[in-house]
Amino acid sequence: MTPDEAVGRTLSYILDGVSSNFFEGARILVTGGAGFIGSWLSEALVYLNAHIICLDNFSTGKIDNIKHLIWRKNFKLVKADVSKAKINEKIDVIIHGASIPSPDDYVRRPVEAMLPNSLGTLNVLEAARRYDSVVLYLSTSEVYGDAEIVPTPETYWGKVNPIGPRSPYDESKRFSEALCMAYESQYGLDVRIARIFNTYGPRIDPEAKYARVIPRFIMQALSNEPITVHGDGKQTRSFLYISDAIVALLKMVEVKKARGEVINIGNPEEISIIELARIIKKLTNSSSPIVHIPPRPDDPRRRCPDISKAKRLLQWWPKVSLEEGLKYTITWFKEVIKSGKR
Repeated sequence: MTPDEAVGRTLSYILDGVSSNFFEGARILVTGGAGFIGSWLSEALVYLNAHIICLDNFSTGKIDNIKHLIWRKNFKLVKADVSKAKINEKIDVIIHGASIPSPDDYVRRPVEAMLPNSLGTLNVLEAARRYDSVVLYLSTSEVYGDAEIVPTPETYWGKVNPIGPRSPYDESKRFSEALCMAYESQYGLDVRIARIFNTYGPRIDPEAKYARVIPRFIMQALSNEPITVHGDGKQTRSFLYISDAIVALLKMVEVKKARGEVINIGNPEEISIIELARIIKKLTNSSSPIVHIPPRPDDPRRRCPDISKAKRLLQWWPKVSLEEGLKYTITWFKEVIKSGKR
């Protein structure tokens, strides 16, 4: 399998999972549209014949993720910061995904990390109010913190340290959720909130560190470097392949019953980090040793979604197995290393 085949199959999974007619002709703004999730949303919507405005300041997004779309008549790239961007044209749907999602990044630049999910969200919501747009806000499982209920339902309020090292991301996401619901309550705005759990696949940043554990493990394994596991490795996560994530997000835009709802988007199959390291080592045929390094502060011990609501409202559940998704991702990463784009 080639990297192009891995990407092509991923796109096919997405297009097979959503309605093409619903999005045809719709004007859709995707903030963070050159990022990992944003670029897949942008590409899928281009193929679904929507008119896409991809807004990104490239603080974490990459031009390589969307450069093949720039020549398309129904795709427009706007380089701007969502916190300051002037949104002065009619938009049917705004998908707000701009953020700095890696703890290594938001610990290093915490103020900058909070702005897309505070001032940026305010800017998006005001634009949506002007143009009567639907808003899909891409939130995160991080709002649950170190959850005491696992699998975690949307009704769980979360256990988050509001001033800890992870707080610039966690708390700004929680603020954005509250602001979205305030606009829904006060102005009748059509908002939908997706709480996305760990997602992986081609185009995920190979330089992202913690919270993007899969790319780190793959890069280490392919380079035959030590695979570094924080703590004892018994902490668990649930990993969702990118095609399944994009189908769920597009369904959240399409399904009327999703209006005003908060919905978990994730894979309910839980796996320990040490077991993940072993699987990636096996799939890459790597000689890397697995080594343990100090645990991260405020690192949740378990993370697994209850997706009953997504099944009920969206008729959605994950279809790509972890091993299949990892094979596609590893194939793509081999090309990244070969081309020197890391």
